[in-house]
Amino acid sequence: MQEANEAVGSPQGPEGAPLSKKAQKKQQKELEKAAKKEQKKHEADAADDTTEADDFAKDKYGVCPMFQSQEKIERVLVKIRELTPALADQKVWVRARLHTSRSKGKQCFVVLRQQQFNVQGVVAVGDLVSKPMVKFTANITKESIIDVHGCVRTAPQKVEGCTQHDVELHIEQVWVVSVSAPRLPLQIDDASRPDTEDELSRVNQDTRLDNRILDLRTATNQAIHRLQAGLCRLFRDTLTAKGFVEIHAPKIISAASEGGANVFTVSYFKTSAYLAQSPQLYKQMAISADFDRVFSVGAVFRAEDSNTHRHLTEFVGLDVEMAFNYHYHEVIDVIGDMFVNIFKGLRDQYSVEIATINRQYPAEPFKFLDPSLRLEFPEAVKMLRENGVEMGDEDDLTTPAEKLLGKLVKAKYDTDFYILDKFPLAIRPFYTMPDPNNPKHSNSYDMFMRGEEILSGAQRIHDPDFLTLRAKAHGLDLEKIKSYIDSFRYGAPPHGGGGIGCERVTMLYLGLDNIRKTSMFPRDPKRITP
Repeated sequence: MQEANEAVGSPQGPEGAPLSKKAQKKQQKELEKAAKKEQKKHEADAADDTTEADDFAKDKYGVCPMFQSQEKIERVLVKIRELTPALADQKVWVRARLHTSRSKGKQCFVVLRQQQFNVQGVVAVGDLVSKPMVKFTANITKESIIDVHGCVRTAPQKVEGCTQHDVELHIEQVWVVSVSAPRLPLQIDDASRPDTEDELSRVNQDTRLDNRILDLRTATNQAIHRLQAGLCRLFRDTLTAKGFVEIHAPKIISAASEGGANVFTVSYFKTSAYLAQSPQLYKQMAISADFDRVFSVGAVFRAEDSNTHRHLTEFVGLDVEMAFNYHYHEVIDVIGDMFVNIFKGLRDQYSVEIATINRQYPAEPFKFLDPSLRLEFPEAVKMLRENGVEMGDEDDLTTPAEKLLGKLVKAKYDTDFYILDKFPLAIRPFYTMPDPNNPKHSNSYDMFMRGEEILSGAQRIHDPDFLTLRAKAHGLDLEKIKSYIDSFRYGAPPHGGGGIGCERVTMLYLGLDNIRKTSMFPRDPKRITP
């Protein structure tokens, strides 16, 4: 009877049978382990409650209320690029994005980023920083905007991976200004990685462009578009100093700018209109209106189904037009000198941006001559024929021929920029002035960077009767270009100019492989967003 009672009171297994002594001991150990774990959890929770209650740094961190301009705060925010050893031991406020964070024991290392500059920060438990503050900092999502207050310290050793590698910021306050969603469609580090690092993950072009806001935050993209802004500024400043006036031509027009079919049609009330392929007509009208020298910076539209590395359906046109005294080479001289000034300005004023871009996209430094190299079209044909290219005297340059010519010119003259003059008349538009000394040639020119055309220009025909003859020779409908021809009927000076693609010049100056890298929000036949 006693044995039966013992069997009933003994621990039982899943089948109801009594457990062996060995199994009982194992079960007892597991119960004790679970009890200890639960006790530790209660102790940790109690400690956290105590820590929260006793958090001496609770007023030094947190999430700011939404900024609605509630108050004016007199506070100087220091730029990250200004954090150098010269500021050692000084306390500063910095607003930046949280690029990365890494918690380690009682400290959290962060990288703060502003455009193309970044610095390492340290939040470490001490007299001014509590454990909950470290924990709070470690949990801030990447790409959030934060205000931090801290002391600039000279780094004990060079901080690799940060532009400000000689200093670090010992953070004493952390305030979240704008929180980022925790899940990012692309990682900034992945989008910043050089193509040479094959073993690590990178971001493809479509993903970049679909999430362009994030993509543009990379140091490389910040540098590209700041350099491009410099290109436009140098274009304006150089021409303004040469007596040019900036004009703004309409983008909605009644007829195709260049008489071609590659034009976007838009509805215009009860009729149709077109998006301008070029401001050329209006530049020439300004010359006829005695503005003498003009330039414009603005959108240009081309309805060309060209899915190449260098074509866009909308781009920024940098256009130049000027009256000259006796010879169209006066125009070439001005434009050639303008490019030299731009190249020098980019080289001297944007060396930091160029270095930043080269870290991700390595390229040979852009070379140019002062004054610019000038060749005539027959010389180019001769060079190409000597290197196996079959072409006629009046054939246009194909894209492969352009690139080969660029390599030949670089090898012979050590320049990436050159001017090609005297193109065959047969391959130029009807408004191009013929060469008076050779009826097969024209007073027209192209300019090239790294073997690709970046400007096409010419002396324009300014006599309406001769312009009419040339239009007829091209088989054009005179009624469609009547307003263009009529603009020269009241006296027009001899003039010439050219059109430049801003994004293409940026791409080729930097030695990049795709124009979409130099267009902030590119438009091509397959992309119209974002």
